[in-house]
Amino acid sequence: MKATLLYSISILLILFSTACSNDPVLENIQPEDQDEVPFSAANVNNNTPTAEEFSERSGLAEGVTIDLSRTNAITMAVEKASSAVVSVMATETVRRFESPHDEFFRYFFGGQLPRENTNMGSGFIISEDGLVVTNQHVVGKSPSEIMVSTTDGASFKAKLIGIDELTDIALLRIESEATFPYVELSDSDDVIVGEWAIALGNPFGLFDDGNPTVTVGVVSAKNRDFNPDPNNPRVYIDMIQTDAAINRGNSGGPLLNSAGNVIGMNTFIYTGGTSAGFVGLSFAIPSNRIERVISQLLTSGVVMLDYDPGLEFTSMTEQLVYRYRLPYVQGLLVTSVNKNGPAFEGGIMPGDVIVRIGDERVVSEMHAWALLREFEVGDTMKVELIRDNSLYETGIQLRQKVSGR
Repeated sequence: MKATLLYSISILLILFSTACSNDPVLENIQPEDQDEVPFSAANVNNNTPTAEEFSERSGLAEGVTIDLSRTNAITMAVEKASSAVVSVMATETVRRFESPHDEFFRYFFGGQLPRENTNMGSGFIISEDGLVVTNQHVVGKSPSEIMVSTTDGASFKAKLIGIDELTDIALLRIESEATFPYVELSDSDDVIVGEWAIALGNPFGLFDDGNPTVTVGVVSAKNRDFNPDPNNPRVYIDMIQTDAAINRGNSGGPLLNSAGNVIGMNTFIYTGGTSAGFVGLSFAIPSNRIERVISQLLTSGVVMLDYDPGLEFTSMTEQLVYRYRLPYVQGLLVTSVNKNGPAFEGGIMPGDVIVRIGDERVVSEMHAWALLREFEVGDTMKVELIRDNSLYETGIQLRQKVSGR
């Protein structure tokens, strides 16, 4: 019985084997070249194509290899703009108070000892003749010497064309007859929240080779305003927020889009009081504001309004509130009005307290001047003011400036 069962199984295996060998479908999937080595993990290293072979099989152009797969919009933007990024070193002479008991210093320096402060930051070239944009806080108010280092390792003296402390922008010119690579300012109004943001600069002044450090993030938000600090003469409004890492020394460097064009200038970070380092909140001055400021700096060395508001004002203080029994609010006390100016025509009078300019709540005199720069000749500037504890709204028709600030 056992022998019969084994014989039957053998017959079935023979029939099945014969049927499979005659199956046309199975026959078609057999390899045509019987000498070809079957796939084996052991043979992967031997059969892996080179970059050139892969490129040829993929139909890539001659000379183009798979290594180019690492090239993307970010690397191309960096390559386009990095040669225009510079390191800026500014030396400023300051006077430091000494002990009144130090007769030597008191006699020669009036109680103050001169010393030099050196600030380091970044900047970027915006013209082939060597115009450089950076932050005002990088170069100071009256630097005695400014040195600019380019990515090829060369160093040049630079001349200060002008500064605008209010917007924290400075314009320099490299003192050289050479032709320099430069970057272009794009329209920051076209910035898209969520698009790539590429920050270039020299963090902490660590590197002497001139080559910028690259950090990448996205545009986190636009039009960020910061409440002015009465102890800080700078006012930051309409700032671009990004999570690209910006640290000390990056100030003044460009913030790029993926096309390699400048959308802003790296200016400061917000730490929230947690540390002095980057926590994901970086801010840049938008390129449109930079362009407006440097156009005036290049022409006159200073930034002025091109219209005359026709009034003078000062920041509200507790002393003014108690002295004149004014409302206890932040704003501007109007001290004088030109009877031939637009403010008088708009109904504004001395003693009024201006609390809003345009759509912005005004908190100080410096903040007011920053807001006034957002208007041009021909605009009607909306103003909210308090008079006799009542709130009023009026409009000022702005016209060409004749004299004054």
